[in-house]
Amino acid sequence: MKKVYPKEEVCMACRLCEVHCLAAHSLSQDLIRAYKLESPRPRALVQVTEKGPVSLALPCRHCREPMCVYGCFAGALTRDEATGVVSLDPDKCVGCWTCLAVCPYGAIYRDPARGVAAKCDLCAGRPQPACVANCPNEALIFAESARG
Repeated sequence: MKKVYPKEEVCMACRLCEVHCLAAHSLSQDLIRAYKLESPRPRALVQVTEKGPVSLALPCRHCREPMCVYGCFAGALTRDEATGVVSLDPDKCVGCWTCLAVCPYGAIYRDPARGVAAKCDLCAGRPQPACVANCPNEALIFAESARG
């Protein structure tokens, strides 16, 4: 299965992955409207983390052995055996945050506007995720493996 892989050696912490992810998951699909007009403001499903000179985008890794799915007692997180995609059903999420605690990558976030968890959905229905398509340094790749 194709996943989003970060390449920390070329990430410059521009955060365009976050910006375009937020817009892609907004009602309007428009950058300005998503940031300025929509309420509640949509949540980016990828975050950039920085430590000194090193920066790295943290999308969901859609793990083969997803600790988040195993830890979700509400059944809101599932892994499709055919595609390998780990999905979140926000209607089933009870906001216990167990998934946040057990994710080894820190790739699940709180959506404070809705009181539920949020995670990368690989921009389902698009040829490639918005974060990958809009990264100016190609610091994110969408491929079968990290080597692309």
